[in-house]
Amino acid sequence: METKLLIPQLERKTIMRFAVLGLAVVAGLVIVGSAVGQRREVPGERTGPRATTDRAIPSSELIALNSENSDGNQQVVLIDPKSHVMSVYHVARSSGTISLKSVRNVHWDLQMDEFNSGTPSPQEIRAMLDSR
Repeated sequence: METKLLIPQLERKTIMRFAVLGLAVVAGLVIVGSAVGQRREVPGERTGPRATTDRAIPSSELIALNSENSDGNQQVVLIDPKSHVMSVYHVARSSGTISLKSVRNVHWDLQMDEFNSGTPSPQEIRAMLDSR
């Protein structure tokens, strides 16, 4: 007996493309949902665009950010706040291929006061404020 598919079969690369896009959307919704769901009202707090008190994402959660890069492919950045490691992936729209582009432990980067920041430097600003 022959069975007929109700939904035509999709090419593997199309399925991968939808899977990666779906994963990125779900990760984004989880991050936004947790940030919105954890906001608490404080008695006497001013509300409106000038007074926001967003809670930080708990340090045990993986953060996923996606964007489109200049060649039209997707870029996905994963950040592990607990280990201070970030990784960058590129996802080819045409094939759904995921390529790891870089991984970096940013712990020591975050220990610097400045790097390639221009003028005035943080020390110059501090000196200006101290002289008041």
